[in-house]
Amino acid sequence: MNYELFRIFASIMDIQAYTQEAVGLLKLLISTPSVSRDETDAADILADFIGKCGLPCQRIGNNLLVCEQLDTEKPTVLLCAHIDTVKPVSTWTLDPFTPTIEGDRLYGLGSNDCGGGLVSLLQAYRCLRGRTMKYNLVYLASCEEEVSGANGFSLALPQLPKIDVAIVGEPTGMQPAIAERGLMVIDGVAHGKSGHAARNEGVNAIYEALDDLVWLRDYRFTKESALLGATKMTVTVLNSGTQHNVVPDECRFVIDVRPNEYYENEYLFAFLKKHMKKCELTARSFRLRSSHIDEEHPLIQHCKAMGMQPFGSPTLSDQALMPFPSFKLGPGDSARSHSADEYIGISEIANAIETYVQLIANC
Repeated sequence: MNYELFRIFASIMDIQAYTQEAVGLLKLLISTPSVSRDETDAADILADFIGKCGLPCQRIGNNLLVCEQLDTEKPTVLLCAHIDTVKPVSTWTLDPFTPTIEGDRLYGLGSNDCGGGLVSLLQAYRCLRGRTMKYNLVYLASCEEEVSGANGFSLALPQLPKIDVAIVGEPTGMQPAIAERGLMVIDGVAHGKSGHAARNEGVNAIYEALDDLVWLRDYRFTKESALLGATKMTVTVLNSGTQHNVVPDECRFVIDVRPNEYYENEYLFAFLKKHMKKCELTARSFRLRSSHIDEEHPLIQHCKAMGMQPFGSPTLSDQALMPFPSFKLGPGDSARSHSADEYIGISEIANAIETYVQLIANC
C-alpha cells in the first residue's frame, strides 16, 4: 500500500466531512436570529455542537471559549470569530433567516460575516486537536462584535490564557489582513444664541460651527500607511435648529475618525480639540484602536509561502480590542457583508478549513 497516498486521501475525506458538518451548523445558526446583544439562542446552538464534539466549553455571557490543557512552554494561538450579525436590510430578496443553498452558495444573514469563519475555525481546531504542534490552540466565539459591545470580546478577554497571536476569521478571501483601521467617534457642538430670524438678533450656532467644519473637511494627516493609507475623518451627522424663523442656539455634529497604525486615538482627539475655534468635542471612546502585525511574523511569512498576499483592511473587528498581535484571515468577501442576499461559498468553507490546518500545523 502507498501510505502517503492513503494519508492524502484520508485527509481529503476528513476535510469533506468537516465541511459538511460546518455547513449543517451554519444553516442552524442562520435560522436562529443572532443580532448583536441578542445572541443567546445562537450561542446555545453552538455550545451544544461544541459539547457534542467532546470539547470543553466555558461560557462567558454569550461568548464561548474552548481551551484545553495548555503547554506553558509553547506560544498560544487564538482562533476567534463572532456569532452576532447586523440587522437585515430591507432589500433582501430571500428570507435572511432561511438558509438557502443554490449551487455552491449558502445564502443567509451572517453566512459571510462571519459565519463562514466561525464554523471553519472551529472545524480547523477539531482537525488540529491532538496533533503535536509548536503552538497551543484556543478557540473563541465572541458576541456583540458588530457593535463593539461591552459584553463581547472585552468580557471574555480577562478569561483568556496568555495569547501570543490571534487569527480572526473575518471574510478576507483567505488573504491575510495584517493591518486594520481603528475607529473613534467624536461628538461636536457649537453654541450660539437664539433670536428671531426676521430681525438682526441672536448668534447663529450653524455659522459658529462653519469654520471648524470646513477645517475638518480639508485637513489631511501626514503619516500615510502603505497598507491602510491616510487616517480619515468624516463629519457624518449634523443637527441644528427647531423651526424656520428661529436662529439656532446649538449645532451638533458627529465625526467618524478611522486611524491608521501611526496614530493613537488619544493623540488624534487632543489634536482635533486644539484646532477647533468654536466647537467643543467629546470622544465617545478611545478603545477601538488600529491594529498591525509585523509582516515578518512566522505565521504571516508562512501565509506568504502558501501564496497568500498580505493587505490592509478598512473594516473594524474584534482586533481593535486585542492587546496582542493579530490578523484577519477568513472565507468570504468583505464586500458581501451587511448587504442584501449575503452568502458564503461552500467551497470557500472547505478551502478555509484546509488552509487553516495547513497554516497552523506546518508553520
